[in-house]
Amino acid sequence: MNVEVTQAPHPILAGRFVLRPVRRSDAGLFALHAGDRRVAEATRSIPHPLPPGAAEAFVTRAMRPSDEDVWVMDGTASGLAEVLGVISLKRMDESRFDRGQSEVGYWVAPAFWNTGIASEAVRALVKANPQKNKTIFAEVFQDNPGSARVLSNCGFEYLGDAETFSVARNARVPTWTYILKLPCTGL
Repeated sequence: MNVEVTQAPHPILAGRFVLRPVRRSDAGLFALHAGDRRVAEATRSIPHPLPPGAAEAFVTRAMRPSDEDVWVMDGTASGLAEVLGVISLKRMDESRFDRGQSEVGYWVAPAFWNTGIASEAVRALVKANPQKNKTIFAEVFQDNPGSARVLSNCGFEYLGDAETFSVARNARVPTWTYILKLPCTGL
């Protein structure tokens, strides 16, 4: 698969915080937050318990140009924590068949759940549309209605049911799939 590769994502203002590129110094807070069972079990790919070096490996991957752009939700400018969570856009298309589709994924540290952080991050990322997408997809576990509300509140529409494997749960988990079609930005 030939996927377009970009450099580090540009910062995006998101209300109370900024979405900024990942830094090496984020590894410790990633390990703290992603090491929480509640965070890991709400994702497909974060293992629990978090193995030694996993956060550092994630930072290395996130800083390397690839088909996925990763931002840290950084609240330091407004007196919040340096790492509130993480949000990413992963390109779904091969470059020769570019349909302008990506999948958004995010997690928020439990101390900031139910504070609107995830909604602000998703809204800001959609508004900035850094990958010039025509369509953004998202998937949430059916036992995580809070994330489903985030997507609905940000204009995503329910598309259907599916299932995916969760590393932390070591099981297939039922999901809800969402779609957001973005307005054309010109020729």
